Amino acid sequence: MPIYLEKFILPNEEIEEKIITNIIDNNGGYIDNLYPCRIFTKKQLSELDFANITIIYGGNGSGKSTLLNLIANKLDIKRIAPFNSSETFNDYLDMCRIRYGYDDEGYQYKMAPHESRIITSDDIFDYMLTIRSNNNEIADQIEYTKKYGYKALLQGETIKIKNLDDYEAVRTQVLARQKTLSRRQFIKKIVGEEIKLNSNGETAIDYFHKRLKNDCLYCLDEPENSLSPKYQQELVKLIQEQSRYCGCQFIIATHSPFVLSIEGAKIYDLDSTPCEIKKWWELDNPKTYFNFFYKHKNLFLNNEQTRYD
Repeated sequence: MPIYLEKFILPNEEIEEKIITNIIDNNGGYIDNLYPCRIFTKKQLSELDFANITIIYGGNGSGKSTLLNLIANKLDIKRIAPFNSSETFNDYLDMCRIRYGYDDEGYQYKMAPHESRIITSDDIFDYMLTIRSNNNEIADQIEYTKKYGYKALLQGETIKIKNLDDYEAVRTQVLARQKTLSRRQFIKKIVGEEIKLNSNGETAIDYFHKRLKNDCLYCLDEPENSLSPKYQQELVKLIQEQSRYCGCQFIIATHSPFVLSIEGAKIYDLDSTPCEIKKWWELDNPKTYFNFFYKHKNLFLNNEQTRYD
């Protein structure tokens, strides 16, 4: 199980103040946004040491997504969705430090694997919206071709090739007039097919199955969004398999009890000051779930008893 990224070092208070002072001096005496300065120094978090699966835990506004974005940008790995930035972000990022891990032969990695990437919940939402938009467009084209296009090509005047621009029109007409090609086959060939879109949860888990490749480092930002508990557990299984058998390292920002419970994961608790490494059952979010279900345990126990009586 490779460790591509071994350590991430954040700027200390002295460096942060130099960044802030420098921007104020260059901006005529003011600064609009300190972000991400002073977020992690307040939590007394100076560095992270990574395991094969490392989880950054915290509630809304704790800085877990910010930290994940800093790591991903420092590694210069692929991304789709934009991220929150500020006038201090790039200077802050420049002062962050990373230390790569070592391969099986003892050579230190010089960069993250080429296909490594950060995957956010926004990426998955955009994927689903794009498919829906694409399907709607194809559906409109199919309907138009059924009503007008196919009949015109089949019965209209034969198109002549006068120049290269006529080639596609002639090709389309030839396809329409092929006796071996039904109207349905013709429309599918010309317009294309709609992409099968299941429920949000099924589409999201399918996204991960398609996107996670072997021998890569992945930063996952709240991957549990859109996933039911059933599919969150499937995602956990996929992450464990990719980590154990496929040479992947994961850095995950989450507050999902299912994702937090990944066996062997190293968890940084950004809700604690100073930031500490904890077991998943010591964290507030899993405790909240436990307390809720424990309070109502008789409802579940009675229901189970009724089923078997």
